[in-house]
Amino acid sequence: MTNVIKNKTSEKYKAPIVEALKNACENPSYQFHIPGHTKGNGSLPDFKKLIGKKALCVDTTDEFDGLGTLHPATGPIKEAQELAAKAFGAKKTFFLLNGSTAGNLALALGLTKKGQKIIANRNCHRSLLTGMILSGAEPLWLVPKKFDEWGIWGNIQPESVEELLKNNEDVSMVWITNPTYEGVVSDVKSISEICKKYNVPLIVDEAHAALWNFNGHLPQSALKLGADAVVHSLHKTGGSMSQSSMLHIAENSMLDCDAVEKALKLLHTTSPSMMLLASLDAARANLESSRGKKQIERAVNNAKYLRREINKLETIHSLKPDFGYKTDVTKVFIKSDYLSGKRLESILEIDFNIEVESASDAGLLVLSNIGNTRRDMEYLVKCLQKIDKTKYSDICYLENKKHMPMLVPQIKMTPREAFFSDKEVIKKEDAIGRISAEVIAECPPGISILLPGELITKEHLPYLADYETLEVLK
Repeated sequence: MTNVIKNKTSEKYKAPIVEALKNACENPSYQFHIPGHTKGNGSLPDFKKLIGKKALCVDTTDEFDGLGTLHPATGPIKEAQELAAKAFGAKKTFFLLNGSTAGNLALALGLTKKGQKIIANRNCHRSLLTGMILSGAEPLWLVPKKFDEWGIWGNIQPESVEELLKNNEDVSMVWITNPTYEGVVSDVKSISEICKKYNVPLIVDEAHAALWNFNGHLPQSALKLGADAVVHSLHKTGGSMSQSSMLHIAENSMLDCDAVEKALKLLHTTSPSMMLLASLDAARANLESSRGKKQIERAVNNAKYLRREINKLETIHSLKPDFGYKTDVTKVFIKSDYLSGKRLESILEIDFNIEVESASDAGLLVLSNIGNTRRDMEYLVKCLQKIDKTKYSDICYLENKKHMPMLVPQIKMTPREAFFSDKEVIKKEDAIGRISAEVIAECPPGISILLPGELITKEHLPYLADYETLEVLK
């Protein structure tokens, strides 16, 4: 039986997990299984009051109440994954619990082996490196352009991908992050064509681009540009709950889909949250609906409005694609002539009760989300206008601290070899000249400052202000 839900405009759309949970909640059974809070009856009353009785009612796991299973996918879960694959243009879609991290780990563990070379950009998320530590694969680092004035990484040059492929015959895959955390977009189509020329699969960590397939004003998804696999963090921009993401295997992909699924089974919990799975199902259904498409269009228009208003300011500016690259318009990176990004963030938070996505040395990142209203954006604009006309002092640099790692690594041994070597913990100041034994990557955005096997230098210290000790090789 097809599960159909109607919204307020009588539009019909399928959300199988949502409907199955709704039926289970409305027709409760006597429960003698996990979770032990038993639909909230065993919860702390204050917690139950905070999140609501219904939230605890639907906090169950697979196998019960006709909800299906995650591994292997059956019932409503299987149907929901199939609907997601169709919506995003994939051959197969896997729902992920533990964020896009789970997808990256599964791709590395299922598709790479010890000693294999992977071309990846150095500003990738830490989960990609963690996957290589698990599998034993070794990175060949791509160093993208640097936008020094903005203090961020830029786009990946297709020529640099081809150069590495030409000089390294043993590369097993190319794995890039697109867009960057700040919304800078690389030429994935050209990179994909190069990968096909060398018969090497292309994986794209598209975590921050879950909306792209649903609006013509946004860049094209890598699934349409020749990538073999793509990861989407639906919880970041697509409207699902935190920790829920999707992994897509593309049509005509050269990757072993079964190997990826087996790796996911190893990594996933055996008690998956139906609430998180339902939120993925609901997010996909919403993005496909006319309501969701209007929300995306509003997010795009809000971002364009914010950018236009910032252009009128004297001391505050937004990153624009005006020197040979593209951006995702909904990610607005802002900087001030006189204030560091961290200082600007603190002013917005303390003086105006505004929270932004993140801040670094040079600027801060504002997301125009599908849940934001025009009133939200108008308030932000008024606050930026006040800051633009007020003489604030910048005190952040007195801390001698940096927040966006922009260093090119000096690799002394493979990440896996270093991670499993004998280690010791020493004072940070004594670590210069030693080899790192740990992953240091602050979230957001999860870009690594140091990775196992990399030489620690004096230039790293401003990025490590919060650390008193470091773990190094003996």
